[in-house]
Amino acid sequence: MSLRLYDSLTRRLRAFKTVEAGRVRMYNCGPTVYDRAHIGNFRAFTWEDLLRRYLRFKGYDVCQVMNLTDVDDRTIAAASARGVPLADVTDPVIEMFLEDWDTLGLEEPEHRPRATRFVDGMIRLVEALSERGLTYESEGSVYFAIGRSPEYGRLAGIDAKGLTAAGRAAGDEEYDKDDPRDFVLWKGGDRDADGAVAVWDSPWGPGRPGWHLECSAMAMHHLGETLDIHTGGVDNLFPHHTNEIAQSEGVTGKKFSEFWLHAEHLLVEGRKMSKSLGNCFTIPELVDRGHAPSAIRYLLLSGHYRAQLNFTFDGLEAAAKAVTRLYEFRDRVRAAGEAETDASADLEDAATRARAAFEAAMDDDLNVSEALSAVFGLVREANHLLDRVHPRAPAGAETALAVIDAFDRVFGVLAVRGRESSGGDDELVAWATARIGERERARKNRDFARADAIRAELEARGVIVEDLAEFTRLRMGGRTIQVPRPLGAAR
Repeated sequence: MSLRLYDSLTRRLRAFKTVEAGRVRMYNCGPTVYDRAHIGNFRAFTWEDLLRRYLRFKGYDVCQVMNLTDVDDRTIAAASARGVPLADVTDPVIEMFLEDWDTLGLEEPEHRPRATRFVDGMIRLVEALSERGLTYESEGSVYFAIGRSPEYGRLAGIDAKGLTAAGRAAGDEEYDKDDPRDFVLWKGGDRDADGAVAVWDSPWGPGRPGWHLECSAMAMHHLGETLDIHTGGVDNLFPHHTNEIAQSEGVTGKKFSEFWLHAEHLLVEGRKMSKSLGNCFTIPELVDRGHAPSAIRYLLLSGHYRAQLNFTFDGLEAAAKAVTRLYEFRDRVRAAGEAETDASADLEDAATRARAAFEAAMDDDLNVSEALSAVFGLVREANHLLDRVHPRAPAGAETALAVIDAFDRVFGVLAVRGRESSGGDDELVAWATARIGERERARKNRDFARADAIRAELEARGVIVEDLAEFTRLRMGGRTIQVPRPLGAAR
C-alpha cells in the first residue's frame, strides 16, 4: 500500500503524491519565541519529526522548513515591559528551544528562518496583494479584504459571509478595519510604546508585519509557490492557516499546499494544559523529575496525531519500560552469535511479517498504534524463539535486528536511549545508586509507598531494579551494577 495522509482541506485520506517526483517540500509552523516551549508544543514537533523521518524512510528527499516567530504581539509586549530590544527576549528563548529539540533527538530541518529577517519579502507580498486589489489601507495599516476572496475559509469549513469579529483571533482589534472580518497584513500608523521595539519602514509608513503574513513569506521563499505539505497544531487551522491560504493564493493564483496536516491537542492527566493548573510542563522540568528524554519522546509519539493524547506520569513510566524492552532486545540480538537452527525459518518469517505490518500501518496516515503493535509482536515472538536456542541466535535474528533498526529510523527513541546510556553513564549510576540507598531506608522504615515511588522513578529513567538476597541489581543500558543490601533488609 502506498502512503496515504489525511488532508484537512479535502477532509479525506488521500494517496500522497508530490509536486516534484521524489522530493517533499514541507513547512511546519514553529514556535512563537516569547517563552520556553512546553510539551504541548513538542507534541506537534515530535509528530512532524516522525513524519519527516518516515518520508525519508520511504525514499523521499525532504526539504523541511520550520520557522521561528520572533516578532508578534507577545514578543513585543515582553520586550517593551522589560525595556530591552526584541532580540534580548527572543534569542535566549530560541536557544532554550534548540536545547530541548536536541534533548528529544529531533532531526534538524533544512531551514529554520526567523521572521524578523524576512520583513522585506513580507512587504513585497503585501504590495503584490495590493496590485491584485485584495487589500485596503487605513491609517498606515494594510488589511486583507476577505470579501474579495470568494473561496476564503474552505480549509476551516466556514462561510466567510457568516464570519464575525468574534470568530477571529485576538490581536487585530486595535486597528481600524473596514470590515471586522478582515485581517491585518501590515500593522502601521501611530505606534505606542509597545511598538517601539519592532518597527520597519514600508511604503505605508513605519510598522510591522501581521503574524499570518510571516509564514507565507518564509514558506514561499524557501519552498516555492506550491508546497507538498503544510503542518501545524489543530489550533492553527483557523484563522492562521486559513489566512495563509488566502494571502498566498491571492498572490500566486496557485494552490498553496497539496496537503494540510494538523495535530490534535495534548492533555495532561486528562485535563487541558493551563498555567493556572500548573501542568504546562517543559522538557527540562520533566527531566529534572527523573524522566528520560527517550521516554518523553516515546510517549509523545505513542498516539495518533489526529487524536488527543493524554500525557500522564503513569504513561511516562510505561513508556520508559517500553523503550527499555526494545533497547534490551536489540542488545540481545546484537550480542548473540549466529547459527543455523530449526528456529531460523520461523524467526525470518516473523521479522518479515513485522516489517510489512509496520510499513502498512505507517502508510495508513501514520498509524503509530498499529506500527508499535507490529514491532512489539516481533519482540515477543523473537524472544520466544531465541530462548529455544540460547545462547546462540538463529540466522534470522539479523532480519529481526534490521526491523528494529528500521523502526528506530522512524521513531528515533532508541537513538536517544543510547545517548542516555553512553553519554551519561557515570552520572546515571551515581544517581541510581543514591536513589537505591534512599529506597532501602524507606523500606527499613516500612514506608513501602515511598520505596515503590523511588523504584518507579528509577524505571522511568530506564533503570531496571532487581532485588536479590545479598544485593540489588541495577541494569541500565549495557551496564549492570550491584548495590550491596543491608543484612535483614526486606526483599
